[in-house]
Amino acid sequence: MGTESMGLRESKKQETRQLISDHATRLFLEQGFEQTTITEIANAARVAKKTVTNYFPRKEDLALDHHEQFTASLAAAVAGRAEGESPLAALRREFTAALDARNPVAGFAGPDFARMIADSPTLTARLRDLHDQREEALAVALAETVTATGADPANETDPATEASSIAPRAAAALLGAAHRLLFQRIQELTLAGRPNDLIAATLAPEAAHVFDLLEGPLGDFPTATV
Repeated sequence: MGTESMGLRESKKQETRQLISDHATRLFLEQGFEQTTITEIANAARVAKKTVTNYFPRKEDLALDHHEQFTASLAAAVAGRAEGESPLAALRREFTAALDARNPVAGFAGPDFARMIADSPTLTARLRDLHDQREEALAVALAETVTATGADPANETDPATEASSIAPRAAAALLGAAHRLLFQRIQELTLAGRPNDLIAATLAPEAAHVFDLLEGPLGDFPTATV
């Protein structure tokens, strides 16, 4: 009974969270992000204002409610790659899958949503911050890759070690910039009125070219050993 009650409570929390998110999105699209208040969202969802802020401490999180999945996505692709697969190959494969699925996390959120973000200085700034967080998480995952493969020199006084220690951050910066560019490209084409199928068809060769450019500096980055 205890486990069942916990499950029901958790289910109820998820339903409430989704209800708040749905009403917030509707109001943001109708009125604009900057113009919509937390009180209006609470009234629409028929919950207390404090309930809204308990689920979504930041107003931006109501609009960008996939932010946790977004910031973890690149690191998760690296951590979950196949044995012998390089981080670059894993990220290329995951991006191709995101294109095929028209994944909102990759940028397929529709013209109304893309316009809402473009018209809001707050959301635009928050999105930049999320891109930075995603890059930082990727750097941590790449550093763990270096350690796991034994590619990290043991002698910390060796100048070569200093170069090795910055390598994951440098790789993350390159890969993060590539994914930021591809995300922005999807948004750009969305705002231009292109349908998702055409956007995906346009991005496929463009993304392939971007990842090909990274093969030189990153193609031999340490591969998985387990």
